[in-house]
Amino acid sequence: MTLMPSLRILLAENVHAIARERLEGEGFKVHCLAHAPTEAELLKLLPDFDAVGIRSKTEITRKVIEANPHVFAIGAFCIGTNQIDLKAARAWGMPVFNAPHSNTRSVAELVIAEMIALSRQLGDRSMAAHRGEWLKSADGSREVRGKTVGIVGYGHIGSQLSVLAESMGLRVIFHDIVKKLPLGNARAVRGLDHLLEEADFVTLHVPETPETRNMIGKKQLARMKKGAHLINASRGTVVVIEDLRAALESGHLGGCAIDVFPKEPASNKEKFHTPLQGLRNVLLTPHIGGSTEEAQYAIGLEVAESFRRFLRIGTTAGAVNFPNVDLPPGHDASRILNVHRNEPGVLGEINGLISKAGANIQAQFLSTDDKIGYMVMDLETRAAKKLATEIQKLPRSIRTHVL
Repeated sequence: MTLMPSLRILLAENVHAIARERLEGEGFKVHCLAHAPTEAELLKLLPDFDAVGIRSKTEITRKVIEANPHVFAIGAFCIGTNQIDLKAARAWGMPVFNAPHSNTRSVAELVIAEMIALSRQLGDRSMAAHRGEWLKSADGSREVRGKTVGIVGYGHIGSQLSVLAESMGLRVIFHDIVKKLPLGNARAVRGLDHLLEEADFVTLHVPETPETRNMIGKKQLARMKKGAHLINASRGTVVVIEDLRAALESGHLGGCAIDVFPKEPASNKEKFHTPLQGLRNVLLTPHIGGSTEEAQYAIGLEVAESFRRFLRIGTTAGAVNFPNVDLPPGHDASRILNVHRNEPGVLGEINGLISKAGANIQAQFLSTDDKIGYMVMDLETRAAKKLATEIQKLPRSIRTHVL
């Protein structure tokens, strides 16, 4: 059983300063790191912190979580959460929050820019000009208007890209494993193969899952139109890089723009290597799809607000691994939070202890998934700390907080 006084939060990987500003404004103590800490560093650091915020390069493993069961919450200041062991965090009662909306515009704009750059061979022509070469020619240079863009993954980013692309005169087709409402004149196709065969630009916007790992390999690249372009701003494991290099060297593909890679440097000081370096009409960017001042500011606000609402109120709305409860602030009552194994009889046991303590329930909220239950209780009692201790002693309680 724990009380929540002035909590300590670790923010890694140069999370935008607005997050620290907002959290410190709420009375939290915040420490920032510029780099992505290793597992060994986290094992040393986290005993001194109550919550941790990271970006895409820091991995929070089961070992880190199990060694720090006191941590209340984890924040991913990005869209993806595959760098966090979500199952382990849930098992230890730690909600994980991310920012699924804040950088969608930035990624969509980058993809638009890359489509134009690939069509006009801007990367190659710019480098030639830097070398003093004057390549003024229309050969192989085309407008994007009237071309077809195939969007794989029609979520927050894919759907916004759809609107931008259509406004520029592109035809939009998309494929998603979940049925999605097309925006504008976008058209869903029957499957990935149909999209690959029809699109002049194939752009990937899928999460990292076992199903998407190596999703685009030799077979899929061969299905693409000759001279088509591939853009990947999703996850590095989605594309088989060696097969992509072969498709580019053979001339089957006209070019590609890759922002994410299977192996990426942990910091800006490390050297970067990929088999795609040195190829014609290939744009390589260092995972900057969401790296705009506007996006990082919005992400900092979004995840900091999720931290505040959970640590001060108990709200788990938006958590990716946890039952979602959206709570109002408590008034003139003690608020007890309890995470327990989702098994029959737990609610009765907890309410029995409340009744025995003579506490009056002002409000009670419960949400469950297949593994855990999350209960929030507003009680009129002067013995909240003692009662929380008794609830925590129940054999199926995982964690109990008093706000």
